[in-house]
Amino acid sequence: MAFFDAVKAQFRPSPDSEDAFTSSQLSKDDNVAKEEADIVTSQVLEDAAGPLGVVKVEAIQTVAGKYGKYCLWAGLAMMMIVFELDNSTVYVYQNYATSSFDQLSLLSTLSTAETIISAIVKPPIAKISDVIGRGETYILTISCYLLSYILCASSKTINAYAAGLVFYSIGQAGTQILDQIIFSDISTPRWRGFVLGLSYFPFLITPWVAAFIADSVTSENGIGWRWGIGMFAIIMPFASSFIIITLLYLQRKARKAGITFKKRTTIYDFCSLIDLGGIILLCGGFAMLLLPLTLAATTTSRWRTPWIDVLIALGVVFLIALVPYEKYVAKHPVVPTHYGKNMTIVMSCLLAAVDTLGFSATHVYLYAWSVVTHNYTARTATFLTYTNGVSQCLFGILAGYIMYRTFRYKALVLIGVVIRLVGYGVMIRLRGASNSTAELFTVQLIQGIGSGLIQQIVVVSAQIVVPHAELAQVSALVLLSTFLGSAVGECIAGGIYTNTFRGALRRHLGDQASQSQIDGLFDSITGVLPAWGSAERDAVNLAYSDVMKYISIAAFASAVPLVVCAWFLPDLRLE
Repeated sequence: MAFFDAVKAQFRPSPDSEDAFTSSQLSKDDNVAKEEADIVTSQVLEDAAGPLGVVKVEAIQTVAGKYGKYCLWAGLAMMMIVFELDNSTVYVYQNYATSSFDQLSLLSTLSTAETIISAIVKPPIAKISDVIGRGETYILTISCYLLSYILCASSKTINAYAAGLVFYSIGQAGTQILDQIIFSDISTPRWRGFVLGLSYFPFLITPWVAAFIADSVTSENGIGWRWGIGMFAIIMPFASSFIIITLLYLQRKARKAGITFKKRTTIYDFCSLIDLGGIILLCGGFAMLLLPLTLAATTTSRWRTPWIDVLIALGVVFLIALVPYEKYVAKHPVVPTHYGKNMTIVMSCLLAAVDTLGFSATHVYLYAWSVVTHNYTARTATFLTYTNGVSQCLFGILAGYIMYRTFRYKALVLIGVVIRLVGYGVMIRLRGASNSTAELFTVQLIQGIGSGLIQQIVVVSAQIVVPHAELAQVSALVLLSTFLGSAVGECIAGGIYTNTFRGALRRHLGDQASQSQIDGLFDSITGVLPAWGSAERDAVNLAYSDVMKYISIAAFASAVPLVVCAWFLPDLRLE
């Protein structure tokens, strides 16, 4: 009976479920100095009733010391370097993976599915890191990474590859939000924009290195995309071990200093703390709403499939139900309803979503288009794809420094949205088969400037209006908005590609082109292209360019609301 009583107790609130995390008395044989323990007690437990993960990170900051902080920064730097290298190469390999399965047209669908998963797992991962700790959550996300590499590298069908991408998206999104949370944990609001921008400094280098790696891996005598992905199964766990070991060691040091992290927590308590009900409604709602929209836009059956309408309806119901649930039921809401009344948070989320929408729409088929239309090698196409991101990183760092010097951010956002709008207008003309390499790279550089001024600021502007205990939540909410915008953008690009490319090929190739030839060009960039310089290749180039111009026009239209959002963003002082 005792066993069954213990099991039943796990599904009830623990008697001390609302008690604060407190400091333990130092034992007589403890070797930690009393002075250090007093510092821990007074500083770390100032807000002891906060979530366990927050208490842990505050304890870490107190006991870390000079060398501990050096190890933290070094671990984060190592994590960001490998994270960006993975992001820059695996993205390229997807073009070759889908082509090897003769399913290039599914690239936007897979990208959208990845983005949806990346978006919806961020709030749960942030919540879990608040409940169990940052280091422990890192172990979870890196495990997903490892599983994804194994599944993708060994996949024999597009379905197996897609299954691997599910775990890859969880690992990537979880690691990204944890990186941002920890950088925000250890920086002040005034410095935060600069620190977050500086955290992506490796991206100034990794795309260029990744281009050479991808070119070598995908060349005729290369090891192939499977090994290109598979090698990260060794690299990623090794690189992440530095930050994980540092966090866990400093937590142990904090315990020795007299701070206890243990508290009786039942399964019921854990589900309440992470807001399991809210997570199901939030994640399920967006998944059932966005994925069917993507499939309807990118498949030939479109809206004729009955279950698409059902899933969309269920998604809407879930999202509507989320509001009263979070307001009246959830004790620890994953999306507090009062955020919706805060103009700074609302505008920050809208800016993040709309800006990323245009970016994603114009980048889904950028790599494939540049390889086909301009005969770029994998290396040059990778350079083009990531020029925007490198420019964004550089100007994000600059924007962070300007924020530190001026204590303000709104003027930078206004400049950024105008640059984005103008950039998309220029892009409409510079997405042709006859445009020079200099023109293509220049427009990518300009767009990156606008993005750099927007994306770093919207995270900081949302963070400064909430207490530290909610920092992870609001960061996840902004990144959720970013990835939702990205999912919509990829959906738009996929819809345009699916519904216009075959017609454009038929129009430019003429009636002499067979249906099998058109289908082959539609589904792959490897092995089916006509010879460079031939009349047929010129026709394919023109067809692809037509599609990219349509996508650029859609991105330009989406950028207009950015100006309105930036105008109504409050300009708060950074302290």
